[in-house]
Amino acid sequence: MEKDLVELFGQTARRIRRRQLERLAPLGLTPSLSRALRVITSAEEPLRMAELADRLGVVPRSVTTVVDALEKAGLAAREPDPGNRRSTLVSATDQGRAVRTRMAEARREAAEEVFRPLTAGQREQLRALLALLDDRE
Repeated sequence: MEKDLVELFGQTARRIRRRQLERLAPLGLTPSLSRALRVITSAEEPLRMAELADRLGVVPRSVTTVVDALEKAGLAAREPDPGNRRSTLVSATDQGRAVRTRMAEARREAAEEVFRPLTAGQREQLRALLALLDDRE
């Protein structure tokens, strides 16, 4: 029986994800830590903890555990918010930014491995189709 598009797409996405996780494991990052680090390193300025929670789509108390782990690993740092004594700001450390770069490389390598059987033309065709779907959002 032939697999349908949704099933094939889901399997491919899961294969990419598994390979990414394999490459991220030596960095000691769980998916939630890597996602938080991406958000923190993408911010133009330090984020309030509540804003980080909002960007991650979690409740503020949940983000505390994530930031604790990032801080313990030396990837993020907290500081009091000078504009609001009740708030705490979180920012990436130099080590956190370096790990973020390694994370991006791991993601690209994982995708490259999955898409390796495709020709350059097929990859471009797939990219164009996915971009078309992305533009519909």
